[in-house]
Amino acid sequence: MRQTWRWFGPKDLAKIEDMLQAGVEGVVSALHHIPNGTIWEPAEIARRQAEIGKRSDGTPSGLKWEVVESLPVSEDIKKQKGDWRTHIANYKTSLENLSAAGIKIICYNFMPILDWTRTDLNWRVAHGGTCMRFDIVDFAAFDIHLLARFDASGDYAPEIVTRAHERFAQMSDGRKRELIDNITAGLPGSTEKLTLEGVRQQLAEYDHISADRLRANFIAFLEEVVPVAERLGMRMCCHPDDPPFPLMGLPRIMSTLEDYRTILSAVDSPANGATLCSGSLGVRPDNDLPAMMKALAPKVHFIHLRNVKRDSNAIAGSFFEDEHLAGDTDMVALIAAIMTEEARRKAEGRADHQIPMRPDHGQDILDDLGRKAQPGYPTIGRLKGLAELRGIMRTFDHPEFGLKRSAIND
Repeated sequence: MRQTWRWFGPKDLAKIEDMLQAGVEGVVSALHHIPNGTIWEPAEIARRQAEIGKRSDGTPSGLKWEVVESLPVSEDIKKQKGDWRTHIANYKTSLENLSAAGIKIICYNFMPILDWTRTDLNWRVAHGGTCMRFDIVDFAAFDIHLLARFDASGDYAPEIVTRAHERFAQMSDGRKRELIDNITAGLPGSTEKLTLEGVRQQLAEYDHISADRLRANFIAFLEEVVPVAERLGMRMCCHPDDPPFPLMGLPRIMSTLEDYRTILSAVDSPANGATLCSGSLGVRPDNDLPAMMKALAPKVHFIHLRNVKRDSNAIAGSFFEDEHLAGDTDMVALIAAIMTEEARRKAEGRADHQIPMRPDHGQDILDDLGRKAQPGYPTIGRLKGLAELRGIMRTFDHPEFGLKRSAIND
């Protein structure tokens, strides 16, 4: 795998020098300051490339912007309302501009209204560090009592509703404000942030959009943009829902292997692929990540490696961001499946045989604590994760391991 690092631009607390010292090979970034639905102009793309290409002292870094995460799909496109046709035209133009700049891999998602959703951004773990957490009871308390969505109680098991009532009754005003802020945080690095009233207004726009309708709108979007990406030699890769189950009555349509199969087969092209995020997909106990990698292998264009620990085996349940080699996903088996696919692609002569990967999220540890970095993106926590993942990759690449594996197979 090609080792990359997500960078949010000059305001990111992780600097270019940090990435170099971490030993990464490429950079994942985006133009978060540009409103969704508008064109990414060549000058803005070039500015970000220049920022990545030099250290703080102005000397060349040797790093390049290799993956876009994310080129957002606007809410108008998802709903097929308002300026959605203009937004699709602008998306195509942005792809043209990114391709002309030499950037060929585009990660995006099709989650309605909210992007990744957490109830806690600094949840204390046993060793004293902190991590992000989704608590289904806290979320139900938000949905039923703070958002006050009509008939929200009907979307939760009775015992969750009861616990949500009890928890809300004991919740301080400060915790209520924190919960609202955490859930409406929006895209990582984004300047777009929703208020409670804004969420209510957006929910009203989705009143008559079923999962089937949203899926049809997604396919219509892909039918427009994938031919452009294919002509340009680009790879688009959809990120899964996070968490991978419906929230606030909204459909989520990229949560399972079957969801991916439906979308990838509907617009069958080498340019239409998947971002395999082991953390997002790993929240569901019915998602077998190594098996999903094997099933989707030829269409996996980008990989996020992180791990989560579930509180239960409920489909819609609580979880926290665990260490990269802990949690409920067998990370060693997943990396083996990825590297097997890379070897197959290399033997086939594919130019994209090396799949870009980034260590996703991380726990706040050591000097990360109190630094107030972008939630989920501490420097040291991600570096620790990358080092662990790199160790597994190096082992699988070692000739002695290959000899032992051959002996076992024989």
